[in-house]
Amino acid sequence: MSKLSDRVTRLGFSQTFVMSNKAREMKANGIDVISLTLGEPDFDVPDNIKQAAFDAINENYSHYSPVPGFLELREAIAHKLKRDNNLNYKPTQICVSNGAKQAIINVLAAIINDGDEVLLPAPYWVSYDEMVKMMGGNSVMITTSYLNDFKITAEQLEEAITEKTKAILFSSPCNPSGGYYTYDELKSLAQVIAKYPHITIISDEIYEYINYETKTTSIAQFPEVYEQTAVINGMSKAFAMTGWRIGYSACPEWLAKACEKIQGQMTSGANTVAQRASIVALKTDPSEYKYMIDAFKTRRNLVYDLMKEIPGFKVLLPKAAFYFFPDISHYIGKTLDGTEIKDADDFAMFILENAHVGCVGGVSFGSPECIRFSYAASEDDLREAMRRIKELLSKFN
Repeated sequence: MSKLSDRVTRLGFSQTFVMSNKAREMKANGIDVISLTLGEPDFDVPDNIKQAAFDAINENYSHYSPVPGFLELREAIAHKLKRDNNLNYKPTQICVSNGAKQAIINVLAAIINDGDEVLLPAPYWVSYDEMVKMMGGNSVMITTSYLNDFKITAEQLEEAITEKTKAILFSSPCNPSGGYYTYDELKSLAQVIAKYPHITIISDEIYEYINYETKTTSIAQFPEVYEQTAVINGMSKAFAMTGWRIGYSACPEWLAKACEKIQGQMTSGANTVAQRASIVALKTDPSEYKYMIDAFKTRRNLVYDLMKEIPGFKVLLPKAAFYFFPDISHYIGKTLDGTEIKDADDFAMFILENAHVGCVGGVSFGSPECIRFSYAASEDDLREAMRRIKELLSKFN
């Protein structure tokens, strides 16, 4: 009899952390590695947010908070959702969690029974499939590609729905593709899902501010699916607060209460100091933090120009987030310098070991022909990384 549960043996390790750890090991051994693996802003937390944390410590916010978060924070989140997304939520519909990852887990745990199906438009964030497995559900992939901007259509969605479908989980803006669904595209998806009131939409909007073209639309804006939608967001990306671990869900009352019940038996309320600082962050005009978005856009344009010159890469200009997700199918099935490239994970490892640039293969994103690069790095590192990859791959073309 195994000491480990079937649940944990079904899970895989995050490929993002596998590749970042490999890059760290190589660096520790004296190899000059440029790691573009993790989805983490390389900026420091803005000073007003840090000051709010100091103030919270001095004001002795050192005791348990309510399980769903301080009322003041939930009020600030409700205000932000109205101000930025035209969404009406009461504080009782909001649950503050230890990062957006826990917010998603709460929702899945609240709705998924063994054998239920969760639709995942591919590519998807690496943890989605593993989260569904953890809850006993089955992931159903809806395939997209470079040719259709990595987005599903209403027709594909309709075809994928079965009597076992319990939820659809997706991010817009998307990690890893850097794309997002437009108002009209989301409306067409909402019209399909509205026909199936037993289906819950889990809309991960953590990258909403990092959008270089327009304001991000939330699918919860469509009245026909408002009562079916769980909006997921948090402080990590727009405010560079990855280590502070504050995320949240905004849901219909019945689902919000279920999330609170689950979280109360798992972790209770999130870090109190980080909660108090998040109130200040959310109440600040988003334009105060726009300098980070502007820097990401400059880097995006730089990498796009350089990546277009890399042989065998098919690359789209990302419209949001801070990732490139080039199609590298040109190399799949080939042997490069003695290394057989069976899929994008093999290719990512080949790039790391030979060009000393870390990226993440697309297999665990549901796109085995693509690789993900984060451009949350300095311009010098980005230039050098693209130069190394181009020089390496030029040998094989």
